Amino acid sequence: MLDALWERRALLVSGKGGVGKTTLAAALARAAVASGRRVLLAEVGVTAEEQDNPSPLGALVGARHVPGPGVLEVSPGLSFVRLSAIEGQRLFLQDVLPLRMMADAAMRTRALRRFLEAAPALREMGVLFQMLHLVRRTRPDGSPLYPLCILDLPATGHALAIAALPDALLSVMPGGPIGRSVREGLALLRDPRLTGALLVTLPEPLPVSETLELATAIQRHRIPIAAGVLNRMPDNPFSPDGRAAVERLLDEHGPHLGQRALGRLDRARTAQARLAGNLSAPLLTVPELPVSGRELVERLATYLTRPTLHPAAPLEGESAGARP
Repeated sequence: MLDALWERRALLVSGKGGVGKTTLAAALARAAVASGRRVLLAEVGVTAEEQDNPSPLGALVGARHVPGPGVLEVSPGLSFVRLSAIEGQRLFLQDVLPLRMMADAAMRTRALRRFLEAAPALREMGVLFQMLHLVRRTRPDGSPLYPLCILDLPATGHALAIAALPDALLSVMPGGPIGRSVREGLALLRDPRLTGALLVTLPEPLPVSETLELATAIQRHRIPIAAGVLNRMPDNPFSPDGRAAVERLLDEHGPHLGQRALGRLDRARTAQARLAGNLSAPLLTVPELPVSGRELVERLATYLTRPTLHPAAPLEGESAGARP
């Protein structure tokens, strides 16, 4: 399944806050590089005020200093960028105005900047255009400079905003340079050979319900879903006979602290079955590991590059523990 993901041009990583989405985006980028791909990892939706602040996603791949909206090469095969509406709008003006200095001068106009920042559709358009600008870039031999772009979307609502943006803009501006750019964006976002959304969730009832709602909304806008990702799946150490033996012991000797862990495992397995049965896309299950930060990213990347992935198997010698 992962090889099929790496063949796309863009992967949109989305999910509710707290599900480990950013950590998984970093791990996916590392895994893709280890599999021989050149990857651009992007943090999406950075505001002008946030541009100078440290990047949580960048820190997970070793990008300590991110040069504003520029692309930073983190390691061989892996680059990092922070996509922002203002930078995308500037790039768009460079394309449509005859001189680059005119675009730069326009973006320094306070009234124009306030207008661009106040209109939600234009903010999303800026992010989309910067993404298109990077996808278009090529090497001297004509091959893509960034064959695979992995985008960490900041929230579920942002994913839906990007999905709804092209139709909203085309309804009011069907022609001209904006219309052409939007149609190019549609060609990228709605082609399952080029783009796929990865919906990250946890093996718990409410996150799974929210993910299935998100999947319905994204499909309504014809954004293809490449996979669901069930994160922090607890290890199941029991064979069927072992589980039956534990339950007999609990029946004979009364309540035990271990029952809480058994209950969590049962809820996780139920959530896994529900997601697999209702999501019209493959399901990748990622283990819960007792580490965090960059170490967690590296271990998850190692797990993801294994030839065969067991749905809930942690790395050898490890068990349930810290969350991403």
